[in-house]
Amino acid sequence: MFVIAHLSDPHLDGTEEARQRLRRITSYLREFQRPVDVVLVTGDLADHGTEYEEVAAELAVFGEVPVLVLPGNHDVSEPLRAGLSSYVDSPGDGHPVHQVRDVGGARFVLLDTTVPGEDHGLLSPESLDWLRGVLGEPVDGPLFIAFHQPPVSLHHPVMDQWLLREPNAFADVLRDRPITALLAGHFHNGLATTFAGFPLLLAPGIRSTVPLPFEPAPAAGITDKAAPPGLALHVHADGSPLITKFLHLP
Repeated sequence: MFVIAHLSDPHLDGTEEARQRLRRITSYLREFQRPVDVVLVTGDLADHGTEYEEVAAELAVFGEVPVLVLPGNHDVSEPLRAGLSSYVDSPGDGHPVHQVRDVGGARFVLLDTTVPGEDHGLLSPESLDWLRGVLGEPVDGPLFIAFHQPPVSLHHPVMDQWLLREPNAFADVLRDRPITALLAGHFHNGLATTFAGFPLLLAPGIRSTVPLPFEPAPAAGITDKAAPPGLALHVHADGSPLITKFLHLP
């Protein structure tokens, strides 16, 4: 059994409120009867693209458990690389921050879908060529593709402005590959759907939740910062379907 703790959107900003919301998640995970096999954080680690010393300090509580990170639209590539150098293994010194990480027999392809200075996502032709090459390599265990901006609509008048654009080109690269699941964040919701024939699983937001358009509206804006922080647990076992549990911690 291989267990992924999937976190997203902590938006650390130097405030005690943001830190405490993340610590509710990390404290819960540290109480497990046995450690998870890997922690994956799918973007928006820092709220202003500068708070990576704070992010590194909070992630250090996982000790020997591998921690994988990738950028969200609030992150900035160069400071992220510098401040989280012990967590990032990506050639170059700027944008994009693509990675391939092997953990416990599983392969994680971590895509940087961000566009500097923008909130929507996009994979350039060069990034798609890189991904095509990576997916052409033989893989014996489960294969997960992780990124920030999802390529599917939430049917939300604001959030749908910030999707991964040109999804068909992305889908063309993914089709007929031995992918176990696609893992993302950005929507601040625990959601399960499909894309290109694969499970697409979004982690809940840690910093806040974005209610769906038909749910009760937040007091102000589009985010509910009073909603409890959440995470997803993905459980893989040979010969069995992937199991996902979405949690929100009071």
